[in-house]
Amino acid sequence: MTDIASLRPALAVAIAAVAVVPILASGRRPNVREGWTVIAAASAFALVASMLPAAIDGTTYVSSLGTLVAGVELSLQADPLGLLFATVASLLWLITSFYSIGYMRGLSEHAQTRYFAAFAASVAAALGVAFASNLVTLFVFYELLTVATYPLVTHDETAEARAAGRKYLAYTFGGGVAVLAGTVMVATMTGTTAFTAGGIAGLAGADPLLARAAFVLLIGGFGVKAALMPLHSWLPDAMVAPTPVSGLLHAVAVVKSGVFGIARVVLDVYGVDLTGSLGMGLPLAVVAAATLTIASIIALRQDNLKRRLAYSTVSQLSYIVLGIAVLDPQSIVGGLLHIPAHAFMKLTLFFTAGAIHVETHTDDISEMAGIGKRMPLTMLAFGVAAAGMAGIPLVAGFVSKWYLLIGSVSAGESIFAVVLLVSGVLNIAYFWPVFYQAFFESEDAADAKPLIEFSLGGEERSIRPAASAPEPDPVTDGSGTPSDRRFDGGHDVEDAPHGDDDDTPGDAPHGGHESHHGGPPADGWDRRGWRGGESTWFMLGPILAAMTGAVVLGVIPRTAVFLRLVEVIVAAATGVGV
Repeated sequence: MTDIASLRPALAVAIAAVAVVPILASGRRPNVREGWTVIAAASAFALVASMLPAAIDGTTYVSSLGTLVAGVELSLQADPLGLLFATVASLLWLITSFYSIGYMRGLSEHAQTRYFAAFAASVAAALGVAFASNLVTLFVFYELLTVATYPLVTHDETAEARAAGRKYLAYTFGGGVAVLAGTVMVATMTGTTAFTAGGIAGLAGADPLLARAAFVLLIGGFGVKAALMPLHSWLPDAMVAPTPVSGLLHAVAVVKSGVFGIARVVLDVYGVDLTGSLGMGLPLAVVAAATLTIASIIALRQDNLKRRLAYSTVSQLSYIVLGIAVLDPQSIVGGLLHIPAHAFMKLTLFFTAGAIHVETHTDDISEMAGIGKRMPLTMLAFGVAAAGMAGIPLVAGFVSKWYLLIGSVSAGESIFAVVLLVSGVLNIAYFWPVFYQAFFESEDAADAKPLIEFSLGGEERSIRPAASAPEPDPVTDGSGTPSDRRFDGGHDVEDAPHGDDDDTPGDAPHGGHESHHGGPPADGWDRRGWRGGESTWFMLGPILAAMTGAVVLGVIPRTAVFLRLVEVIVAAATGVGV
């Protein structure tokens, strides 16, 4: 590997961070504000993408930011592993920026300026995590990510949102303390915290007991944001946040920073060989296998779509951890490739949940029978992403899970291959009913199966409201005409009350996130065609873009760069070409 001094890693972080200023300054001009958001996202992605060709060929870009504490430099490096995470975060920030415009205007949300500013700050911190060249720098940006995302988690300013925010801070700051303690121990034992492909050499000669203790602290600290059980409960509670924030938490930045940290510890701090000789790989793999199985079972109990997706994330993140913990080159490829694969698929799923909420005020699966007539393209995208999550071919999830299965068998850990197959079946069990109800059940005879809190065989009941019940708030008719309660994403809204002022009472629910349930109107869903009339293109476009990314990564993963990048990472970490 060749190190080249360059400002590019620092500039990528700076672009996202500096964007906060013009976003805040243009709060009363929403079109300008959102223009700054898109420009910053596009610029950050272009800069990150410009480093990919050289990184694949063995070049690492290094930016020194000065000495943080004695003997520890605050520095950034764009190596292949960092670029894997940074490419995912920057690309999906761009996609999510367009979706956020449609979502936030569609619900006439309050504090939109604060939202976009906090989003940019969160991505800046995530890019800092990606490009950190040592454990101390990683810790700094890891904590900044918690601070930046807190306003997003508590965006609604309700009692429920504040409680979720407090829980989020308690868990993530607690994880940060563990990371700091582990970092101090590594620095004490080796005299350095710099990431090194194959692991820090000094750790091999350290006291095995102390080395194991530092490993547990680091993995436990990063495991909080990775939502490893029993450290996961903050994540489902955080679903009170707006849906684009859920996408940020699950696909773009927060939970990915957790699994990324675990990957750094195993591959670039301890190394594959030392992790195995210390006996730490198997316990980590067991925790991951238990998490992905239990979380899938819990997902079956969730009627709220976002909470079902949240527990799905808890499960899917453990695929990444499991692949790394098995310590086989093929399994590591599968684990790392699942970072972008899961990101594209899960972002698609959350985007569909948000579009359904904006257009129909419907959040519960039991109220979505026949909704495929109302939102055919949206639900088709949901079906494609769900198929990928279950490991069905031609979608990204199949490729990553194939490597995971092969690696588990190759390492002699066939039990984990069985766990992966069982989890795939559970994925089908909790995703298929959503797709089936949407396209193949009628509104007046919907069944609550297969939610396991209901009786076996489901509960036959009509979910159609009584004829006398008030109609849901009007929504767009798909023709581009704004309704009474929302903005059309393509119109200038500067003269309309868009909720940017922060004088809205804090205890009032803003935007109605997950607090108001809809379901089909009394006369059933109106039928929409396949030409995008179901929502604004500010939402539908990003949904289809994220779905397309999942398919491209599933069909041509090497051409899509991510697989080539992962192969370079694994070869450097293990010395084995894949």
